[in-house]
Amino acid sequence: MTKHTIGILLAAAVAAGCARDGKDPGDAQKSAVADLALRNGAIYTVDGARSWAETVAIDDGRIVYVGTDAGAKDWIGPQTQVVDLKGRMVVPGFQDVHIHPISGGIEANGCDLNAATTVEEYLAIIKKYADEHPDEPWIKGGGWSMASFGPGALARKELIDAVVPDRPVILWSRDGHTTWVNSKALEVAGITKDTPDPADGRIDRDPKTGEPSGSLQEGASSLVADKAPPNSDQVRDDGLRYAVKMLNGYGITGIQDASVNEDDLKTYHRLDAAGELTLHVVGSIWWEREPGLEQIEDIKRLRSEYTKGRVDAGTVKIMQDGVLENYTGVVLEPYRLKGKTDVRGIPMVEPELLKQAVTQLDADGFQVHFHAIGDGAVRQALDAVEAARTANGDLGHRHHISHIQLIHPDDQPRFRQLGVVANFQPLWAMADDYVNDLTLPFISKQAATYMYPIASMERIGAVVAFGSDWSVSSANPFEEMETAITRMEATSAPTTPFMPDERIGLPEALAAFTINAAYTNRDERNTGSLEVGKLANLAVLDRNLFDIPATDISDTKVLLTLFEGKPVHGDPGAL
Repeated sequence: MTKHTIGILLAAAVAAGCARDGKDPGDAQKSAVADLALRNGAIYTVDGARSWAETVAIDDGRIVYVGTDAGAKDWIGPQTQVVDLKGRMVVPGFQDVHIHPISGGIEANGCDLNAATTVEEYLAIIKKYADEHPDEPWIKGGGWSMASFGPGALARKELIDAVVPDRPVILWSRDGHTTWVNSKALEVAGITKDTPDPADGRIDRDPKTGEPSGSLQEGASSLVADKAPPNSDQVRDDGLRYAVKMLNGYGITGIQDASVNEDDLKTYHRLDAAGELTLHVVGSIWWEREPGLEQIEDIKRLRSEYTKGRVDAGTVKIMQDGVLENYTGVVLEPYRLKGKTDVRGIPMVEPELLKQAVTQLDADGFQVHFHAIGDGAVRQALDAVEAARTANGDLGHRHHISHIQLIHPDDQPRFRQLGVVANFQPLWAMADDYVNDLTLPFISKQAATYMYPIASMERIGAVVAFGSDWSVSSANPFEEMETAITRMEATSAPTTPFMPDERIGLPEALAAFTINAAYTNRDERNTGSLEVGKLANLAVLDRNLFDIPATDISDTKVLLTLFEGKPVHGDPGAL
């Protein structure tokens, strides 16, 4: 399905109605005058024709008019707030279809290492945080980068022991696949040289002594994490508040949380009940690795209890592999490792069980959100969707595969054939330390030729949507779009583009964060474009993205964000 096809379907859907909150979108057209009119703008609607407008008028949270300034006069009355945009660009509210707001916000409010780049800086932050929080029984946080330790090096317990020897410390890596712990944390968890690796992870060990080194990969992290005290409701709520404010500031009005449990769903509903959830949320319920199909009944319970208000709990997240840099991403050709000839990663769900699970979830009306980084895991996910389609027919649930760092050319057309959305995190599509030092030297020569094939997926007609994976990387959509367009790091001086044939254009990048993201979130009837009848979710920018060099897109600021017609960032009167 192409973006043009989505536009046609969207127009029909809006005409037919069926709003998220049960209201007919056509009801928005029945008011005599608008509450708010934004005029004299460069309004990029992202409708099926990718048309532009000068004025958008809003009443009772929905768009009642999109068109010329002259045509808007019938919608403006004495009570209408009229805002002169002075030519500024307006876009639909962005939607991030792979993000971790609660954990990211908690991390930002805790021992946050994201701003640091060296081991020395990490240790200084850890010590400072521990000194400032003497009563916390555990030091928890994250945001460190594996690249800071160099190729093949391990994050070691002794480093943390030197600054926090007396309390357990657990720090998640920036990519969320590794934890760095101190000796006290290993002691509390009872992890020794004799502790076996769990089936879904690895305890890194000193090559000479066999003792745990202080880094835990994938499922092994739970051996320590499960011993740490849970976060309180207050900590969780504050973390989500942090994330909502940040996301609204970037013009983001819709998200898909890529991993939720019941506590997360409760957190969203607490903020929604308090009127503080200024986002539409799709919660991807985490598929547990140990239980099998029997967990589906509880997943159905969660959907029934928590799909209400601004929260949709009708998606299931299946993490099929790890990441390439720690050799847990599932690949078709073995990793190139010294002394090891057949390391192909760790499938988190056995492929035949995966087919059964996806087939049943599909039949039960769930959307499946896969994590698949290696080309082997991508193929396993596609095979599972194909099995579901064969058994159930096309039920239109918009399954999607996120990350997709490697997609074998033979599998790329299958995204369109099976109706699977390609959910990229475009900020990674550049030659950074993770790619140059931790990935390219260790994957096959063939796999290295098809890394983050965004343009290839566009060319074959797949639906491409974007997410950030925050707090793994920045949630700023302008940085992400710039990298997708240039294949260079957005916040540094221009370099040589990484796989330049995979660059896309600005219209495609904007669609991936708006209408295609709304399609992925199954909410394109209400959001994703600026059209009559849709919710008034939009962002006013400080520059027209079409008038500037692509390398300047990351500098864009959002002046105003409207969510359901109300300002949640900025002030219309101050424009």
